Amino acid sequence: MPQYKTILTISLILVLLAEFAAIMGIFSQNGNGETQIKSVRNTTVSVYGRGIYRDMPNDVAPQGIAQDYVTLFIGIPLLLYALIKAQNESIRDRLFLAGVLAYFMLTYLFWMAMCMYNDLFLIYVILAGLSLNAFLLVILHLPPKRVKSAFLDRIPRKSAGWFLILTTIFVGGLWLSIILPSILYGRYPKELYHFTTLIVQAMDLAYFLPFGFVSGVLLLKKSPWGYLFASVYLVLLSLLMAALLAKFVYMRSLGFEVGVPQLAMMSVILLGAVYFSINVFKGIAH
Repeated sequence: MPQYKTILTISLILVLLAEFAAIMGIFSQNGNGETQIKSVRNTTVSVYGRGIYRDMPNDVAPQGIAQDYVTLFIGIPLLLYALIKAQNESIRDRLFLAGVLAYFMLTYLFWMAMCMYNDLFLIYVILAGLSLNAFLLVILHLPPKRVKSAFLDRIPRKSAGWFLILTTIFVGGLWLSIILPSILYGRYPKELYHFTTLIVQAMDLAYFLPFGFVSGVLLLKKSPWGYLFASVYLVLLSLLMAALLAKFVYMRSLGFEVGVPQLAMMSVILLGAVYFSINVFKGIAH
């Protein structure tokens, strides 16, 4: 792969810093525990009060910890595996590497923008930058026409395309169900806590959900860009859904209320993402 040594160097630094950030997120415990604060909107917010995520809301900090577990035990091993496999000129392995790097890029973009300021802020900034640059170096050396030519006809193209379209519409609908009532009825959504804005919902609706939707549409149309984008997005979606499911399970274990329908729906999306990832990548000839 062109620029492989550069990608390898960037990614190994990424691995070391991500491992450090995840371990700190999981095991740091300094602080006095849960406390109550007043937000600028004069609402009472319970903050976690311990470790790196001590200034995060009490029911949001555990979600960060749960994703740190996924990053440490799934994301990092997959990135190392992808780096080893991507030494050759295989389109399949390079697409997989791009998908895993996209997970790190998205994760630390959110950590950088959403986590309350803490001692790891510069680490989050560096991780977001490294993962973006490594992702671009991989993706820019994947010509769409060459990618499409590597695919066999037996991949579940139509069902994978519709899966991406319907999944992005569903998640977009969830976010709009939070945003629209607050606009229509003039009240702040509870998901704001003491944040400045709805960062996750904003970035998803502005960037990542449209990317997934367009990827599905282009795949249905047999566009070379569809084969490229959909492959990467399916890997990204698999890792994100694994992290989201881990968040729900961890929160339930701590006594927070998480609905069974939410768990069921996220499980279905995770299984769908993994299923289509496996079958799409099996259909790449080289």
